[in-house]
Amino acid sequence: MAVVGLSPNPGRPSHSVARYLQRAGYRVIPVNPFATDVLGERAYPTLTAAARDHTIDVVDVFRRSVHVLELVHEAIRLAPRLIWLQEGIRDDAAAALARAAGISVVMDRCLAVEHGRLVSLQSEAE
Repeated sequence: MAVVGLSPNPGRPSHSVARYLQRAGYRVIPVNPFATDVLGERAYPTLTAAARDHTIDVVDVFRRSVHVLELVHEAIRLAPRLIWLQEGIRDDAAAALARAAGISVVMDRCLAVEHGRLVSLQSEAE
């Protein structure tokens, strides 16, 4: 799972969400051109650079909406299964492009919150 905009600052939401995902068992690949490593993982300057070393199934985005279209164009070339735009991030045109390329998109939702909700529902069902 590539986390675009993952901050090395523990006070930032991207950091706490990525840490949660790591603890839930996911491999988190930081994408941040200003970091060398985050949460014990090597950071990459771009999605394309990260994809040279890793298969990326999910692109989790912590960048402002104005950057989403550019990120989606880059992600389409890498063919992840899902592009997830965190709370407050939305770009309907970019989402339509990704969906036309066969990539699922979630916008304006927190991946950690939704994961926690689904895990809780699963526990209740068992």
